Amino acid sequence: MSQQKERKIRSSMSGHLLCGVMKLGDEAVGDLVALGLARYEARVYLALIGRDSYTAAEAAREAGVPRQRVYDVLDALVRRRLATASHGKVTSYSAVPPELALARLMSHQRAALDRLDRVSEGLASMLQPVWTEGRMQSDPLDYIEVLRDPNAVAHRFADVQQRARRELLTFCKPPFIDPSDNVDGVRAVRRLSRTGGAAKAVYLGDSLADAGTARHIERFAEAGEQARFADELPLKLVIADSALVLCDMPDPVAGKESTTTLFIEHPALAGCLRLAFLTTWGAAAERPRADGGGKVPTQPSQPGRTRPVS
Repeated sequence: MSQQKERKIRSSMSGHLLCGVMKLGDEAVGDLVALGLARYEARVYLALIGRDSYTAAEAAREAGVPRQRVYDVLDALVRRRLATASHGKVTSYSAVPPELALARLMSHQRAALDRLDRVSEGLASMLQPVWTEGRMQSDPLDYIEVLRDPNAVAHRFADVQQRARRELLTFCKPPFIDPSDNVDGVRAVRRLSRTGGAAKAVYLGDSLADAGTARHIERFAEAGEQARFADELPLKLVIADSALVLCDMPDPVAGKESTTTLFIEHPALAGCLRLAFLTTWGAAAERPRADGGGKVPTQPSQPGRTRPVS
């Protein structure tokens, strides 16, 4: 047989072998990767099992792996004990039997899983007490809401009035939020009156001098609110059911016109403020001194005025 014909036959056989290895690789590379091999390692191993031995150049050609990468890949297979190297004039490489190779890969995966299992158990033991303690902790100020936007204040004011089931206590003083007739407040007072609850408000003594405010006081009185009048009020305040508080905190530096509104859901604090309200209520007059005991004015309310709240 001529050398040219022999080379042609060898080339043809090599081509058939490459097709077979690549076909096998399409089915097996993914599984070998899942067992821990890199993709090039899987392809070279599958090429090696097709013949007794390969040189690095042959293995690169059969596996379709760049030649400059194949040396590192073969070294990795040897370190993993999935291939052996025979050193001679030219180093050749052989695959270990697939059954042995797969057993070694599985053993490595089991050892890795055992390590992860031990790490997981230790980590769980360390983190569980922290998690348990965290369930017992809460934000020390989660019962306080700071409000500065007028719309947010109006929304929260309506919410506090709607949530009142037994009692609604109010200190009313300007400046008033705008523009609403406080329909929610009127409804809340009527509901409390029907169900045996109480709605009480303390206004400043000069409140009746403004026709709109006077009309407002009259509407709430008609709904069932009890009103009294004081010369001074420390702040604007709403207390619902000895549990919910909405109040304005005047800025001691910026002056009376600058305030921050606080919504506080704290029964102990609400109870203390209720006592302060009742003390003021007890000292307040049923009629403002300047009024002389006459009837509360009934002039139409002026637009843009509302129940005095924050």
